[in-house]
Amino acid sequence: MHGNLADPLQAHHKGWQTNINEGWRQLGMDYEKLTGVMRRLSLEAGDAIMEIYGRDDFDVKSKSDDSPVTAADEAADKIISDGLRAAFPDALLITEEQADTHSATGDTFLIVDPLDGTKEFIHRRGDFTVNIALVEGGVPTRGVVYAPAKGRMFFTTADGQSVEETGDFDKDSIGALKALSVSNPDNSALMVVASKSHRDQATDDYIGKYQVKDMKSAGSSLKFCLIATGEADIYPRVGRTMEWDTAAGHAVLKGAGGDVVRFDDHSPLTYGKAEYANPFFIAYAPGVDLKDA
Repeated sequence: MHGNLADPLQAHHKGWQTNINEGWRQLGMDYEKLTGVMRRLSLEAGDAIMEIYGRDDFDVKSKSDDSPVTAADEAADKIISDGLRAAFPDALLITEEQADTHSATGDTFLIVDPLDGTKEFIHRRGDFTVNIALVEGGVPTRGVVYAPAKGRMFFTTADGQSVEETGDFDKDSIGALKALSVSNPDNSALMVVASKSHRDQATDDYIGKYQVKDMKSAGSSLKFCLIATGEADIYPRVGRTMEWDTAAGHAVLKGAGGDVVRFDDHSPLTYGKAEYANPFFIAYAPGVDLKDA
């Protein structure tokens, strides 16, 4: 599907987008430009990441919270943050790799995880992603998730519909697009996706409350995208995440008709929280009959 995208979710989107769209436009930015810039920067960052991924060896350092960071994280962050600041100089930018941005506050901002799934990258498992998102009024409304080693690219178009792009990923022209829509889940035979690196007993106990047909494991923000494509129905996360880990995947899922709620009370997962830290959450297709924590 090329060119003009039909949006089967247009009526669903229109209400919650109206106010926040106006706020974004008042900053002098538009969604067409944002889509193109986010897509191009994710591809440029992906090239830098894959160049380092292909080396025989690369250094791994530890951040203050003991999480790993590589030259690929830093190279991708520079490409994306420099590009976003040049394109949207008035926008608040939060990026994982720049700690001085974490003290900024607001409910409308750009947020970046230049390499989500650093452990997957280090162990050469391929399930790592580049993530760029726009949050408006505490809601992720636009985003791109690019998995360079997997050759998969998911993003929201200017009208908020989520798509997967296939083809050669030319930086200057968008290729063939497939509009994404979540599944119509069978609650007696659910497809569950869970983390490759962070599975634990609490997660398994919660999954045990559902009738599960099959389990998939995936790294990084790809789990949100698998629900957006209809390849999975639910992703419970009973563990620590930050807003930059989830915002782009959340936007892609939302643009495909899915949602993300808090694990404890099933209220919407919002953004711009203290220290940009998330509570436990559940990402799902709305047909899933959610179980209490």
